[in-house]
Amino acid sequence: QVQLAESGGGLVQAGGSLRLSCAASGRTVSSIPMGWFRQPPGKEREFVAVISWSGGSIFYADSVKGRFTISRDNAKSTLYLEMNSLKPEDTAVYYCAADPDGSYRDTTSYPYWGQGTQVTVSS
Repeated sequence: QVQLAESGGGLVQAGGSLRLSCAASGRTVSSIPMGWFRQPPGKEREFVAVISWSGGSIFYADSVKGRFTISRDNAKSTLYLEMNSLKPEDTAVYYCAADPDGSYRDTTSYPYWGQGTQVTVSS
């Protein structure tokens, strides 16, 4: 079992930055892929970014490419999401997830989820 806990969300003005963290505990996560998803108000949860266990493979949703950076520190069992040039449409609850079995873009592929952290971008 893996327990995930996100932090770092908050209220920020458009154009600003935030850094989300996801601390993992329980089973080691250093050998499994991890990802970020988000759920905007009234919409379905959507893929944001994923990173392989080594950090050697990274994929982003087109909507965040060039603005968001996913990274991980396996020694600290922590996943990060650096978000720059934030837009109001980035407003959502952000979730981290681990150990996909199937398409990394599909929420149903991930057995482990955090509780989410709210990010609100004001215009």
